[in-house]
Amino acid sequence: MITLGIDTANQTLAVGVIKDGLILGQIQTNKKRNHSVTLMPAIYQLFTDIQLTPEEIDRIAVSDGPGSYTGLRIGVTTAKTMAYTLKKELTGVSSLKAIAANCIGIKGLIVPLFDARRKNVYAGAYRWQNDMLETVLEDVHIASEELFDQLNKQNEPIYFVGSDCQKFVLEIKEALPNAQINPVASWDIPSGVVVAQLGEEEQPADIQQFLPRYLKRVEAEEKWLETHTPGAESYVEKI
Repeated sequence: MITLGIDTANQTLAVGVIKDGLILGQIQTNKKRNHSVTLMPAIYQLFTDIQLTPEEIDRIAVSDGPGSYTGLRIGVTTAKTMAYTLKKELTGVSSLKAIAANCIGIKGLIVPLFDARRKNVYAGAYRWQNDMLETVLEDVHIASEELFDQLNKQNEPIYFVGSDCQKFVLEIKEALPNAQINPVASWDIPSGVVVAQLGEEEQPADIQQFLPRYLKRVEAEEKWLETHTPGAESYVEKI
């Protein structure tokens, strides 16, 4: 099987291709740029470099959230369009799980974390079990204080990963003094190869029904709901 992995959930742009478990190639950039402008050229460049045509792939795996509303929309829309036009399988991968999967050999709970602003985070908890990454706590949008309280009840080592962890260092040290914050820079950002690997473990999705998992309303919709009745037509639906 040949699988293309795509991650544009946050600042990083990552694409990778694997074939039967072997890495054919990948492109990864971590400079803040417009994914809508850079994603397709990166995919085209990768296919050119590894001398492969899009028609030769079997599956497309894309990080489907949580993360940046715009970044997720760009990645998922691109993956859906490619899967539909090329008649290929499509699978979604948690963008948090893709970060956790970088942490090979870590014992205990791996907690990938993204800043969701206003002292909130996107986070989940994962554990390696028989060389498979299992979900311990489902991905969630949660107040950072509440997350740390929940983790404090877990009777095992805690390992935080993700570039946004540095924003919460003081809170983590206060709430979970024995927790470890990942020191390996390459583990803090997503890899298209890892997304492809995780995507091969998932069941193919219905392309037409496939949507990002935002886990929270976009800011524009939240502001609209402040002055409108919940349950009414949403701001996003109006635009």
